[in-house]
Amino acid sequence: MRYALIGCGRISPNHIVAAQNNGLDLAAICDIDEKCMEDKALKFKFDHHVKRYTDYMNMIECEKPQLVAICTDSGKHAQIAMECIRKGIHCIIEKPIALSIMDADAIIAASIKYNVRVCACHQNRFNKSVQKIREAIDMNRFGKLFYAAAHIRWHRGHEYYDRASWRGTWEHDGGALMNQCIHNIDLLRWMMGSDIVEVVGMTDKLNHNYIEAEDLGIALIKFKNGSYGTVEGTTDVYPKNLEETLYIFGEKGTVKAGGQSVNVIEEWRFSDLLDDPEEIKRKFHENPPNIYGYGHTPLYADMINAIEHDRQPYITAMDGKRALELVLAIYKSAAEGRSVKLPLEKCATTDFSGRFS
Repeated sequence: MRYALIGCGRISPNHIVAAQNNGLDLAAICDIDEKCMEDKALKFKFDHHVKRYTDYMNMIECEKPQLVAICTDSGKHAQIAMECIRKGIHCIIEKPIALSIMDADAIIAASIKYNVRVCACHQNRFNKSVQKIREAIDMNRFGKLFYAAAHIRWHRGHEYYDRASWRGTWEHDGGALMNQCIHNIDLLRWMMGSDIVEVVGMTDKLNHNYIEAEDLGIALIKFKNGSYGTVEGTTDVYPKNLEETLYIFGEKGTVKAGGQSVNVIEEWRFSDLLDDPEEIKRKFHENPPNIYGYGHTPLYADMINAIEHDRQPYITAMDGKRALELVLAIYKSAAEGRSVKLPLEKCATTDFSGRFS
């Protein structure tokens, strides 16, 4: 399958490795920063068969890939995706899928119109620990779900934002919740039943006066099934990343997944006693080299299979919209000082420009 990468920044090596692991024919890479592109070409020892482009439209016209990965700054995800979809190219879109509800809806509608597969890159769903927890949810081992908590306690310093001017801006990124925390926010919503009734949020900028958006977000979520969720997300932790954890509490079960990116099961307690908790902790334990984990390779494998068998991928464009919608709902609640009902019909990160001025 002919494949191309659009955007050669921080996350791109994970996509390149996943593409190579799945035997894709890497035809081209594209980035407006030629040095960034050449750095990746040198790192992965690309020969002359892997073409380099600074214009993605030129690249897709010349190379005609069947599948692209969109790894640019978040503000360009929707525009690039729409151009690719209209040409019948399947897309893996890095998180967030877009920065507005309207753009996410447009991507979903276009993917249906042009019969194109779109995968939102929430790769942590493929963590061994996460898959095991999802299996317990599907088997109803928790009984009635009570509540879940997502904690993302990370560090991002001045040097991180200096490396890319779009980071932390309302037009091209958003803050800690949209960029760093959206993976765990996606897991929280997915595990607890997806349908949300109401969101109450608070956000603030406590330690990053050089960015526009928040570095702290706290939220309470009420799900349609009667359960609740809490989110605590920050990039203010000193002096480095501390943890990313997901707790789920139910009538008959308690689970905690932690580690760098929810890749370690730390608590596993169920009334049915179907398995040995200590064995589960040993078996479903991963130690990835960084916060991105090992999920990209199985995500690519699933996407390739979805294209070949004309089915929806495991993580769809609608899943991407749901994660985006929850972050935007927290932003809206915090900005307006009230609870927000879902679904959101219209909302974008740019609605909050000047929020912390």
